[in-house]
Amino acid sequence: MEKRNAGTETIAETVGFVFAFVLAVHQGKSILALSVKPFPKRKQQHTKQVESERVVRASAGKRFSIIVGGILSLGLIAFAGVHYLSASKTEPANSASGPVATAKAEASKQPRTLGELLALKSENLAAVDIGVMNMLCAEGLPGAEEIKVVDYQATLDQWAEHVKSETTRNFHRFREDPAHFYNSEAFYKMLMMAVVVYEDFGIRYNPKWIAPPSETRADDHFFADSRDIFIHGMVGPQHMGTCSSMPVFYIALGRRLGYPLKLVATKQHLFMRWDSPTERFDMDATGKGLDRYDDDYYKKWPFPITEQEIQAEGYLKSLSPSEELSVFFAIRAACLKENGFYADAGVAFQAAYQYAPNWKANQAMPAYAQRKQRAVGMPAPPQAVVFQQQAANPNIPADPSPFQQMPSSRKSP
Repeated sequence: MEKRNAGTETIAETVGFVFAFVLAVHQGKSILALSVKPFPKRKQQHTKQVESERVVRASAGKRFSIIVGGILSLGLIAFAGVHYLSASKTEPANSASGPVATAKAEASKQPRTLGELLALKSENLAAVDIGVMNMLCAEGLPGAEEIKVVDYQATLDQWAEHVKSETTRNFHRFREDPAHFYNSEAFYKMLMMAVVVYEDFGIRYNPKWIAPPSETRADDHFFADSRDIFIHGMVGPQHMGTCSSMPVFYIALGRRLGYPLKLVATKQHLFMRWDSPTERFDMDATGKGLDRYDDDYYKKWPFPITEQEIQAEGYLKSLSPSEELSVFFAIRAACLKENGFYADAGVAFQAAYQYAPNWKANQAMPAYAQRKQRAVGMPAPPQAVVFQQQAANPNIPADPSPFQQMPSSRKSP
């Protein structure tokens, strides 16, 4: 009975020691720090053997602790690596932080007035933010009395940062179903921008001007309010635009993100194009979402155009900075004409001609404005006289109906 009790007690103590050992390893403690209860009733001759075994166990425990610690460290390193790679895959290629930061750094170098913009040489226009260029062309127009170009430029910077953040956050959608985005990361980026603009910024096509192309009229006063035709109507409190302003707005945001976006014109309509060495497609984003097209679509919509018109008017080509500015001056001139400022309209038409002299409409518009001034008994501006002294392209005939070529930018969004 005494032997059975002694054996039971020894087993219990051994189990207790093992439990304490495991607990100590789990807590990162050395086995040498354990307080081991001495075994009672052990014979003296076994003392050295027990101590020797205890040291061996301690050594084994220490090695075990080191091995476990090493495994845990390697596991943590592996976890951190996997997490880093996962985060890297979440963000789309061509991070936009660089372009946005560059846009902010160059903000102070932008022209501040329309006069400063006009003083720039054509080769320097590429450095001008298309959004700034567009808003400066609205200077002094009806509806632009409260325009704040510098503040609106900062707003565009902030909105571009938000678009970048949302594009990165939702990039898993493209990785999970690239076919939904035409297997194009570029289209995914533009679609995300369109969704953010619609849902987060609340930008809308002005419902006043939603109509099919067949219902447009020359006397509908579409150009009367500059907020409908320049981007300050979208960046400012109104948050509305039309096909004259919305493509420019998207391009202003996209270029801040480093996207290769171009402004393109067709008959009475402007649209945008992703134009990189590896990918090119046309887009409209006037409603909720984004429509993707090719050039053939815009040969028929909103109005059919011929190959001769494409060549004469510069339709369907990616516009250069000088040609973009020409378009903005033509829109400015239309707004001035709509409000009865024919002399100023003639000056603006002349500026449009100077930046794109080969377009047939630009050749006809200043003369048209001059005739309109004379019809209402107003003197012609010197710019119109200068235009008459300049040689026109002999290969391009005069336009009998110049205002048919003006971009009446209404469509169903």
